[in-house]
Amino acid sequence: QDVRRSLTYQTANPSCDPMTPTRRDALFGLGATLGTVALQAMLRADDKPDPLAPKPPHHPAKATACVFVYLEGGPSHIDTFDPKPKLTDLHGKEFRRDDKLASAMASGNRRYVGTPFKFQQHGRSGLWMCDRFEHLPAVADELCVYRGCQAESVNHPTANLQMNTGNRSPGDPAVGAWAGYGLGSLNRDLPGFVVLPDVYHPQGGSANWGGGFLPAHFQGTPLRAAGVPVLDLDPPPGTPAGAGRANLDLLADLEAGHRERHPNHDALAARLHTYELAFRMQAAVPGLIDLNKEDKGTLARYGVGEPGRDDGFARRCLLARRLVERGVRFVQVYAAGWDSHDNLEGAHTARIRAVDKPLAALIADLKGRGLLDKTLVVVCGEFGRSPDNGSNRGKVGRDHNPT
Repeated sequence: QDVRRSLTYQTANPSCDPMTPTRRDALFGLGATLGTVALQAMLRADDKPDPLAPKPPHHPAKATACVFVYLEGGPSHIDTFDPKPKLTDLHGKEFRRDDKLASAMASGNRRYVGTPFKFQQHGRSGLWMCDRFEHLPAVADELCVYRGCQAESVNHPTANLQMNTGNRSPGDPAVGAWAGYGLGSLNRDLPGFVVLPDVYHPQGGSANWGGGFLPAHFQGTPLRAAGVPVLDLDPPPGTPAGAGRANLDLLADLEAGHRERHPNHDALAARLHTYELAFRMQAAVPGLIDLNKEDKGTLARYGVGEPGRDDGFARRCLLARRLVERGVRFVQVYAAGWDSHDNLEGAHTARIRAVDKPLAALIADLKGRGLLDKTLVVVCGEFGRSPDNGSNRGKVGRDHNPT
């Protein structure tokens, strides 16, 4: 009855500002958005154009998907893929840094430090890698190392945001959001931009995969690293079969009247799009995240379940392949822990060991399935490390180096 009264009021008062709701409008809008958190990604196709429908690019593109692997914490370029032989000659000599890009961690007597690792060339291209990489050399000829990337911030949160959004301040869309906005999604049952975080989120938080000023449809959807991947995705116990669908159909009908009266007020429509997506995800996600459906050989190649190894990153890489295989446009995979101010040798050895096998398996797996030709795999961090000991605490480490 309240809905009918509200519609009658609006019809009888056409001069009423459509963007200034009445009290009944406000109560109606509040009531219509409560009661269900089961979703589905788009309103019915005959009701409203699908904002996530695939879109043709401005120029023909070879890649249709991207796996963006983010090594958060600042992996040392000079101890992984960018050897500096001159450091061997400078080792132990006084280091002076006259710029203002030293982090607050830098202190004490600073001296040049040569890398504790050995470097070897691999593949036909002669790609340099440190000797802690045991599996990645097998796919060396699939790799391109770019050594020209620089940041503008010495601090993790702002450097993370700049790498992910292009801006050191929060509020701009992440690169995955732009991909969805420009190209659309290839799977109506899953988000176009999926984020697979580490156990804890990166510095800068969820703004690293936010939609910024773009519509909410395009922001990243994180799947949790442990436990239930999406909270509140399953309907409450005892919910009758078909109740979620019936609720969404009712909300869509109510929203259609709202849209007719307020054609430029699409906040409610955006929320319904989100509800619709999660409704479809209820069917799609459980089978997607069940890695037991993979054969034992594939699990072993990624290192899933390998004794004595934290296989969290391995699981995320395998899930990334499964997501791309199902048409997810942009998948971001996080691997934290690269901030080695102290004990560079031990810390980076552990970090390299955690990502080496899964990354090599991901690239080989994509290639074996015919997906590497149309999937761009990007591996990066927010900045590199300095050529000195960084601080005067404990075992030798390195400072932040945005340049």
